Amino acid sequence: MAKPRIGIIIGSTRPGRFADKPAEWISARAKARGEFDIELLDLRDYPLPFFEERASPAWGPSENAVAKRWQQKIDSLDGFIIVAAEYNRGPTAALKNALDYAYREWNRKPVAFVGYGGVGGARAVEQLRLHSIELQMSPIRAGVHILMPDFLAVMQGDKGLAELDHLNRSADDMLAQFGWWVRALGAARERDGAADQAA
Repeated sequence: MAKPRIGIIIGSTRPGRFADKPAEWISARAKARGEFDIELLDLRDYPLPFFEERASPAWGPSENAVAKRWQQKIDSLDGFIIVAAEYNRGPTAALKNALDYAYREWNRKPVAFVGYGGVGGARAVEQLRLHSIELQMSPIRAGVHILMPDFLAVMQGDKGLAELDHLNRSADDMLAQFGWWVRALGAARERDGAADQAA
């Protein structure tokens, strides 16, 4: 059986962003488990306009070519880890926009979060959990929150994320919980697919 395909979404597009560091760190940590095929999804590679479709993807097909390419990529994956910056107590506009540009493709898949910024991105992650429930994803409880002292130490080059044992422990807890949901929901989707074919 093929390994589940997991997309790590880099949720910031600004120049000089911090997001690449946690994305690469959690990617390496996830790959080391040997149970996932990991792909980094950079929103810079999907330059979506601010939402301008005639209808939500929940109700009709998108017309924008980049949106269609984004939806196809999301559809091909079995779960997601979102690296989320916190701006003004919420997620970035680019990330929320990307979530809004798909619907069915997100359904019945698990999502985990690596947050950074004010209070470790916790307020952004709380909002993203609500958004993901509306998109029929399953947000897991465990997460990684990179607090300001660690953020500054990494930005200043004093430490790498892989050197911070407390973050490594949080990541491993999150990935273990995430793996359970990837397997459980993958099996359920497979059963549903087999039932649909038999009908």
